Amino acid sequence: MFNIVCFGEMLWDVLPDKELPGGAPMNAAYHLQKQSQQVAVISRVGKDDYGERLLDLLRRNGLNTACVQQDPVHGTGKVLAQPISDHDVQYNILFPAAWDFITWDPAWENPLRQAEYFVFGSLAARHEVSREALYKVLQYNVKKVLDINLRPPHYTQEGVSYLLQHCHILKLNQAELELISSWLGDYPAREDKMKAISKKYNIRTIVVTMGGEGAILYMYERFYYHPGFRVQVADTIGSGDAFLAAFLSSLIHGRTAEQCLAYANAAGALVAARSGACPDYDVWEIDTLLD
Repeated sequence: MFNIVCFGEMLWDVLPDKELPGGAPMNAAYHLQKQSQQVAVISRVGKDDYGERLLDLLRRNGLNTACVQQDPVHGTGKVLAQPISDHDVQYNILFPAAWDFITWDPAWENPLRQAEYFVFGSLAARHEVSREALYKVLQYNVKKVLDINLRPPHYTQEGVSYLLQHCHILKLNQAELELISSWLGDYPAREDKMKAISKKYNIRTIVVTMGGEGAILYMYERFYYHPGFRVQVADTIGSGDAFLAAFLSSLIHGRTAEQCLAYANAAGALVAARSGACPDYDVWEIDTLLD
């Protein structure tokens, strides 16, 4: 039984000195599994060593790989990642990659009908093949969680607007908030920007991550704030995905909005203090930041 399905890219973050597993949907699935959620991953990797290593990572961490396709033509995705500050990384997302060719499979119907939440991003819509599969999944009656990942030139305003129209929970960062709200008008305050997006696309829950400054949550027509946690940053790769996983898990457990936001910030900070998007850790370590 699955209560969450994650759809999209599985890839390798290639840093100057190492290669690390990544891809926002896979990262989210990894951290959701840490939170004892039952997750199905829909993706596509190449029939190559890079793909086998990603599949092995998922299996070793208790994740089901039955919905991860293997592509005999296109290689496993790679992203050239260059840290440019403690809180920012520059990405060159190589195209094409196996995850651009995720194709609809009737076998997905069972996990999609079981699931309460469907997690997806905008990158998976950059190519028509994966986009067509994603749009078909968006027709299912499940709570849709959009983790926007606006990396030029891998999106269009029209495509992002379509995804926004089909989500119930939206997570984005400050730069993405600025961009999307600018499509709707000129709003001076972050809160006004969030309200405009909520009204335009009928999204009841919006959370904006702000790096070392914490996060803002707009939920139940109220704003909630958390200043974040001070940690020694190793890199920020995957910290937003850990944030989302902890936030979603907290919602499932029925925690208050304040508790969801605090726990999500703690999870993001913990992962930022480790190297890579999917570091090894125990969930009790998140609680130590909250004490």
